Amino acid sequence: MSKKETAKRYILFIISLFFSAMGVAITKKGNLGVSPISSIPNVLSLKFTFFSLGNWLIVWNCILILGQILILRKNFKPIELLQFPLSFLFGYFTDFGGWLLHTLNADIYLVRIALVIIGTVVLGFGISLSVIANVVMNSGEAFVRALSDTLKKDFGTLKTILDISYVITAVILSLIFFNMHIEGAREGTVIAALFTGTVVKFFTYLLKNKINPLLQ
Repeated sequence: MSKKETAKRYILFIISLFFSAMGVAITKKGNLGVSPISSIPNVLSLKFTFFSLGNWLIVWNCILILGQILILRKNFKPIELLQFPLSFLFGYFTDFGGWLLHTLNADIYLVRIALVIIGTVVLGFGISLSVIANVVMNSGEAFVRALSDTLKKDFGTLKTILDISYVITAVILSLIFFNMHIEGAREGTVIAALFTGTVVKFFTYLLKNKINPLLQ
């Protein structure tokens, strides 16, 4: 791969981070939960407000990167350290999206559901761009891959197990933090879990052959 193509692919990946972060911000505005992997930092942001959701996402992604290092050890490739600055970008983009939407009225339940659906589509679009870019994986997917490679287990199966564990952990934290009430991991989380993968496949199929020639 030439330096020019590499640069283009990383630019596309950064664009993908922006759209993915906007998807999280839009879903967050619906206040019905976010995607499974973001559900733990979302609950933490509701309880410990000294950090924004974007900041908690940075902390969470850094934990996932450190997890990869512990799992892979000498097999952890130095290029994967790029996940650190990219995780910071994702967090900043998420907070920027929240700032853009701060005046939006989302008191009506149907509007909140609509925001979850729109956010899921935008998130899926962003993830599809990262798939097409085909450079560094985001920390969540890379953590799954590290486990998959180490345990010799199917990537998809492990991702499903981890997503479920994230949601269960978020619900438990919510019950502890909010007097047995569930906050930050609700029906929006279920919608995101069920449909994000389908949206990613749709946009990847739709855009891959159109974008790849532009990356050459």
